[in-house]
Amino acid sequence: MSDHKLTPEQARIAISCATEAPFSGPWLEEKRPGIYTCIACDTPLFDAAHKYDSGSGWPSFFDAFAADALAQHVDNTLGMARNEIHCAQCGAHMGHVFEDGPRPTGLRYCVNGTVLNFKPE
Repeated sequence: MSDHKLTPEQARIAISCATEAPFSGPWLEEKRPGIYTCIACDTPLFDAAHKYDSGSGWPSFFDAFAADALAQHVDNTLGMARNEIHCAQCGAHMGHVFEDGPRPTGLRYCVNGTVLNFKPE
């Protein structure tokens, strides 16, 4: 993945696997129907119909746009095992997925809004 079209903050998150401050990123309050795509390659990652307010301060979704949209690996950087999520197409870091979400999946995709584009319907 190239950082040539990313802002410094987008590159810090997408390439260096950083995390934006809670309640600071875009899209947290977005309610319109549409699709969230990867900031680096525009791959569809999340449907707005799967978004919910987790209270975490980051956009949260209970499912991915497609089963193969995201890649996962274990992240042990904070002394605990977490499942880190990346765009499967370009490898941009998105956030983490936790098993404390709502039905029907029980998953909470906790995503840095800074690395998402939103395309309203």
